Amino acid sequence: MPLLLLAALLLSSCYRKPVVATPPVEFTDRQLDSISFARTHHYSQNYNFIVDADSMVLTQQMPEEAVSQLPTDSFAVKHNERLAVADIRIMPMDSVDSVWVQLAHEQGRFGWIHESDMLRAVVPDEPVSQFISFFSDVHLLIFLVVFVIVLFAYGMRKLLRRNAYIVHFNDIATFYPTLLAVVVAISATLYSSVQLFDADAWQEFYFHPSLNPFSQKGLLRLFLASVWAMLIVAIAAVDDVLRHLSFADAVPYLLGLAGVCAVCYVVFTISTMYYVGYALLLAYVGFALWRYFTYTKSDYICGNCGKQIKKKGRCPHCGAINE
Repeated sequence: MPLLLLAALLLSSCYRKPVVATPPVEFTDRQLDSISFARTHHYSQNYNFIVDADSMVLTQQMPEEAVSQLPTDSFAVKHNERLAVADIRIMPMDSVDSVWVQLAHEQGRFGWIHESDMLRAVVPDEPVSQFISFFSDVHLLIFLVVFVIVLFAYGMRKLLRRNAYIVHFNDIATFYPTLLAVVVAISATLYSSVQLFDADAWQEFYFHPSLNPFSQKGLLRLFLASVWAMLIVAIAAVDDVLRHLSFADAVPYLLGLAGVCAVCYVVFTISTMYYVGYALLLAYVGFALWRYFTYTKSDYICGNCGKQIKKKGRCPHCGAINE
């Protein structure tokens, strides 16, 4: 058999397909302008938007007529209606905004609008982009700050009075809840860091979102990886909490954990925008690890009930003596 394989290898020959030189692609000036515009503005013709504002007014006449202040007709498109980019015109003589965008309405009507006015009133027709736009709203963020802090303070007070289990303070012997809170803090810090140091990549991601971290670069890749890590650790945390606690104790614990994660998201998202978040993150990670390894980590298992215990002696769960 080895001789047959050797003979087959010696008698076989390699076939190499001849390389055919392809002529370089030549673009027209209009195509080059379109490619350049898509790189800098992150959208181009045939891109789809959804109206996010209550309404948006489109001009039916050409931009030249509007810039020359000639009489024009207009029509309004309403909230949640879909639009597609039909054409883009650059008007250097326009002192307000040199970029005009023609949008095609889903009912077959066409109209023009300044790019700046359009971007304030629309979001990309992508679920991820709409999610980003919703959580980037300033008014929503202020509301979340106030709501989360008040709810967290009230919930912590109630849980501590009941001596209930709560992450970082009266924790259970599993590292996943602590790890989840730390991952949320890191993810929130990365989220703001991308917008601070790589705004162009964030804009490209906003218009063309992908949840695959390997398709991105730099900080954006790290942020997406942290989002996936957050999801995986959250599933592990819920599963481990349900194994350690009864359902009645697990529900308030998980609600408290969700509150801690919400506070981490709000605090580190906002503080990183002012560069304070990096110092806070180091302090928080140190605090979380110190609390877990000093007060929570259990090195022993009860020989009677199998529950984790912090030290030898009487088991707090079943009362058995462990020597």
